[in-house]
Amino acid sequence: MSAQPRPFEQPIYVTRPMLPELAVFTRHLEAIWSSAVLSNGGPQHVELERRLQAHLGDGHIALFNNGTNALMTAVKALDLSGEVITTPFTFAATPHVLSWHGIDPVFVDIEERSMTLDPERIEAAITPRTTGILAVHVYGNPCDVWAIERIARKHGLKVLYDGAHAFGTRVEGRAIAAYGDATMFSFHATKLFHTAEGGAVVMNDPDLKRRMELLKNFGIANEVSVPAVGINSKMNELQAALGLCLVDAVAGEKLKRRAVAEVYDRHLADLPGVTRPKLADPAVDSLQYYCLRIDPREAGIARDAVYEGLKHYNVFARRYFYPLCSDYGPYRDLPSSARENLPVANRVGEQVLCLPLFGDLGVDAAERVCAALRAVMTGPDRR
Repeated sequence: MSAQPRPFEQPIYVTRPMLPELAVFTRHLEAIWSSAVLSNGGPQHVELERRLQAHLGDGHIALFNNGTNALMTAVKALDLSGEVITTPFTFAATPHVLSWHGIDPVFVDIEERSMTLDPERIEAAITPRTTGILAVHVYGNPCDVWAIERIARKHGLKVLYDGAHAFGTRVEGRAIAAYGDATMFSFHATKLFHTAEGGAVVMNDPDLKRRMELLKNFGIANEVSVPAVGINSKMNELQAALGLCLVDAVAGEKLKRRAVAEVYDRHLADLPGVTRPKLADPAVDSLQYYCLRIDPREAGIARDAVYEGLKHYNVFARRYFYPLCSDYGPYRDLPSSARENLPVANRVGEQVLCLPLFGDLGVDAAERVCAALRAVMTGPDRR
């Protein structure tokens, strides 16, 4: 690693989307042009559903035009109402889909190690109005799915997982979507696997699958029957075609990302106050993000100063997730948003920093990122 790090010539962002060879994508476009089918479950859509089984499990898959609509449709299909317990340490879409349906999100604190919902806090937050739990597999790190299942069964609650980061995550050999009533996956361009925009919901109940398909197509059952109020959230053929070009590339991308992560592990292990949250055991990492926690007392520098300092080297890390959702305007006045109710989430939110992680970054660039980070935290460039 260079003792005198130099800025990158071009900005290095926290992620970069995989893109297929243009000629490969063009062949799929030619098939679409030949069929003249652009939406409504065309051949590309059908094939992508089939191909995703190997990655998302043996459950029933419903594809969507984006992850937020997938999550919104799942909330509706599960008939959630009243109050739903969720985490403040997540992307805005998680609580928004509840509020959009007129459901009150109830925030509970997270576990220190996994940064996922703390089951011990969940049960204390249940009221007669609670109908479900919306938990998030943060950075692909699985929630305590067994504890959440026990709580849900005891109180008759539905369990919906936001697995936006969890493509390929497995627990005890089972796909992450095997747990809970339904799991949403995001296929946004920032994700490990993507369709530019897109998403999916995986569920084990075939009746729930049928309801999801109905709701994502305006509630239309056939030419003369509209038995439900739905929305238009179908994945189109162009999105599905891009997904088909990339689904086989995931394994290679993960190998490249693992090599980058190993560089980070090796070069940053001795930095005071810097830790990498450990994946829950036994689990398979999705390699969606590489997250550090920076303890300002031990590191002698705050996370935000590191975040800003890296920009001088053209490295744009991300503070996922900061601020907490409980600090957003629509939610900050909720009783469950009070800081004293969320001490771990607030501490974690002020410490996390995700470094660039994508296959094309490469080992050499990863070492330069490490050199920049060390310079910001310990060297003469410390700010």
